[in-house]
Amino acid sequence: MAADSMEIDDSLYSRQRYVLGDSAMQQMAQSSVFLSGMAGLGVEIAKNIVLAGVKAVTLHDTKQCETKDLGCNFFIRQDDVLNHRKRVEAVHPRVAELNPYVHVDSSSFPLDLSTDLNFLRRYQCVILTEARLSLQKKVDEFCHSQQPPIRFIGCDTYGICARVFCDFGEHFEVSDPTGEEAKEIFIQNITLDDPGVVTCMDGRTHGLQTGQSILFREVNGMDQLNGTARQVTVLSPYSFAIGDTSGLQPYAHGGFFLLVKTPRTYSFETMEHQLCEPKVLTPDFSKPEAPLQIHAAMLALDDFQEEHNRLPNIGCCQDAEVLVRLTERVNHTLTNRAPLWPELARCLSRTAQGSLPPLAAAVGGMASQELLKALTGKFAPLQQWFYLDAIEVVKPLQSLSAEEFIPRGDRYDGLRACIGESMCLELHKLRVFMVGCGAIGCEMLKNLALLGVGLAQNSGQVCMSDPDLIEKSNLNRQFLFRPHHIQKPKSSTAADATLEINPEMEIDAHLNKVCPATESIYNDLFYSRLHLVVTALDNVEARRYVDSRSVSNQKALLDSGTMGTKGHTEVIVPNLTESYNSHRDPPEEEIPFCTLKSFPAIIEHTIQWARDKFESAFAHKPSIYNMFWETHSSAESVLQRMQRRESLEGAFQVVKLLSRRPSQWEHCITMARLKFDKYFKRKALQLLHSFPLDTRLKDGSLFWQSPKRPPSPIEFDLTDALHFSFVVSAARLYAQIYNIPYSEKRIETDENVKKPDQMKLSVSSEEEREAIAQLEEAIAADHVTPERLRMSPLIFEKDDDANGHMDFVAAASSLRARMYAIEVADRLKTKRIAGKIIPAIATATAAVAGLVSLELVKVAGGYGFESFNNCFFNLAIPVVVLTEAAPVRKTQIREDISFSIWDRWVVCGHQDFTLSNFINAVREQYGIEPTMVVHGVKMLYVPVMPGHNKRLKLTMQKLIKPAVDRRYVDLTVSFAPESDGDEDLPGPPVRYYFTRDGDAPPDSLGL
Repeated sequence: MAADSMEIDDSLYSRQRYVLGDSAMQQMAQSSVFLSGMAGLGVEIAKNIVLAGVKAVTLHDTKQCETKDLGCNFFIRQDDVLNHRKRVEAVHPRVAELNPYVHVDSSSFPLDLSTDLNFLRRYQCVILTEARLSLQKKVDEFCHSQQPPIRFIGCDTYGICARVFCDFGEHFEVSDPTGEEAKEIFIQNITLDDPGVVTCMDGRTHGLQTGQSILFREVNGMDQLNGTARQVTVLSPYSFAIGDTSGLQPYAHGGFFLLVKTPRTYSFETMEHQLCEPKVLTPDFSKPEAPLQIHAAMLALDDFQEEHNRLPNIGCCQDAEVLVRLTERVNHTLTNRAPLWPELARCLSRTAQGSLPPLAAAVGGMASQELLKALTGKFAPLQQWFYLDAIEVVKPLQSLSAEEFIPRGDRYDGLRACIGESMCLELHKLRVFMVGCGAIGCEMLKNLALLGVGLAQNSGQVCMSDPDLIEKSNLNRQFLFRPHHIQKPKSSTAADATLEINPEMEIDAHLNKVCPATESIYNDLFYSRLHLVVTALDNVEARRYVDSRSVSNQKALLDSGTMGTKGHTEVIVPNLTESYNSHRDPPEEEIPFCTLKSFPAIIEHTIQWARDKFESAFAHKPSIYNMFWETHSSAESVLQRMQRRESLEGAFQVVKLLSRRPSQWEHCITMARLKFDKYFKRKALQLLHSFPLDTRLKDGSLFWQSPKRPPSPIEFDLTDALHFSFVVSAARLYAQIYNIPYSEKRIETDENVKKPDQMKLSVSSEEEREAIAQLEEAIAADHVTPERLRMSPLIFEKDDDANGHMDFVAAASSLRARMYAIEVADRLKTKRIAGKIIPAIATATAAVAGLVSLELVKVAGGYGFESFNNCFFNLAIPVVVLTEAAPVRKTQIREDISFSIWDRWVVCGHQDFTLSNFINAVREQYGIEPTMVVHGVKMLYVPVMPGHNKRLKLTMQKLIKPAVDRRYVDLTVSFAPESDGDEDLPGPPVRYYFTRDGDAPPDSLGL
């Protein structure tokens, strides 16, 4: 079967399709991979590429399960160790069940320098982990020499250091280096000049780079540009040159341009050639020389193994010094070298036999993405080395005794070799609250299990909450779930799966949404028992709320998120860093109402219009209808009140719905057919009547010019598949909200049906009489039954193709696009925009969870500010940028008084405590008198407001009116500026306790 004819299971792969595209997905589904090494890094890669959907994977490993594997391989169980199973035998069935579309084989034959490598010819990509450098070089040389080349990736993690190497052959073509979607940018002007200069409309930035090519469309006047590609020279964020336009017709108006994706060819050298002069990616610009320094240290580690046939002993100072000398020797052989970093070499030596599961997760995610690039030619590949270290994790631990790191024969030996027994115990004792249990949540739980976070025997706990149920589309990324879990709760299912990885954990799974409505559950007492909060959320609003609760309760927070191949991590530590709410992303650009209603310019406008029509017709109106009849249960009483001309909100709309309520499928077809004319014919005619095509503005310019497009009325044609699709899908949805059985029989329409007159915005007396008459008629005809006073509102569900929701949105959007001569989007794109789907892929999720879990270790250890890192990455390009956390800012009120977001002042009152007492208490306790006091949105005291000075004698109890069980409130206070004319100065929140025995926790009392 040809790759481009394969059908993709959208119910499973929908989120990933938006990242990779169908062509790449189909190429992947025709590709076979050989993966060697089933320790922590190997099983991470296996998980990610099987979830992604390659055709076949052969898992290779020769080792037997040991107890220490339980701490780095999430697919090995205690039973596998006790029964002396081979690692590949244990892992194989668990990897295979991740994706029924992927064929997974296992192999355990010896792979060494004497092995005949011809068996690799049946694979498109080979990836080696846990392999000596000599074997990696041999396999890479073989792969590089094949025609076409077999793509090769070598990966290693030793203690605190990790590396990835890629060789995809001398001529590796990439179809789409960035994966960014081309945006339509409208044109303000094009000069007639050499070079001609293009200016973007409305101050929009073009986002282009010099050398890129763009394609012009719908340009008026300078028509010769349409359909042609021009290379650009960027002049400013809003303008660029496109070469000579002096011989063209003058620009009149309109038009837009799109970025043309240009394929690019990359050239790779073999590992042998790359060793002395490596091309490296630099992730941390505060340590620009680190990649070359780690390169030298890890090559020295390979030499150490060759000379001693072992890795350096854990915590052995003698071996560490040997590795430092070997690193110095290796460094001298490199053409591209950096100054020696002895501390790194010593740390690498002491931890080389250990493992940091989060480091394997982060590097495994990146290596997996490189493998997908190798198979598909989608995204720019890594050239050619990537190095990552976690030296900040072990730096503060170097003074510990060697006994701290010695193996104890349990699952944590690999971790203990890196961070020591005391730090392991700190992790075991942690009490963590994780909000969300989707893709990042599953990956975080895996990392927590391998790190031994929240063990029952150490009084630790992982509490998590997620109200969602598992859907099929989750299975592509949320690897703890299987098909038989669909429609089960995410949190409890994930908890059970996590306990299989580490049965020693204490996990408390909740099904609640963490929001203001559940603060009675997640109250201050709940937070007081925690050490750490982790967000695994997919929206900004929820993040902001959890962040505010964490800051209020002085708890560290670890945040992470992904969008496609992009990811970010942020560590938030009390009194050290800023919080998530300290920075604001630019608000999402909203489409103006008039654009949606009458002047769509791009496909996003027509899709949003169709989505709004769904919401109005099939969700909002039925809900209003139900609420009205729940409030007014008797149609007779409604009629009497209408006859008395009493105002009844929504009555006219509800009576209209009742009088036109269909009773059979044919009526639904009629309603849908009438909607077709209303949406796609009469609206266009009305608009063109109001603004004929030759309409001009006061300045003489045409009304209908870009980005405005004039509509063309559409005549209904039953033989047109799109027309038919709209009528049937709309009729089905009408049938659903009116509880009418849906019929599959042939569709017939009466083209002579007269459309009822449009209801005007203001209600006339004639319409009042009509509504009353309609209700009288309904009552007389006995149509006002309990069944007819109920409708079934629909909740838009994008992932269920059987419900017809997307059928309606896709058909309505496409027809409106046709009406306005906008290029129609396919169903996949329509679904993404209408459903606000966030593109997602397991590789980025694994990487982001690994990186944030490294920060978790530092938080547990109480590390200093300089140890923490935030990260942004885009695996497509690829770029990884590690930065220091944002330091907490201090706001100065007076020379000797300042505060940060983490500060909170506390005042304890009593039943008779007045507002005046409160102001005096703040002055006495903190040395400054408030000039304004606010509770939420209520201004309790603003001296310039009339009557506010009288409030000084009122009790705080009377002013605030707290709920019976409310112990305190947080008040916002402001202070007078030091100079007249300046604005009032904000202060920290002041927590006011209504009684002196308010059980304020010690930290909130400033103790």
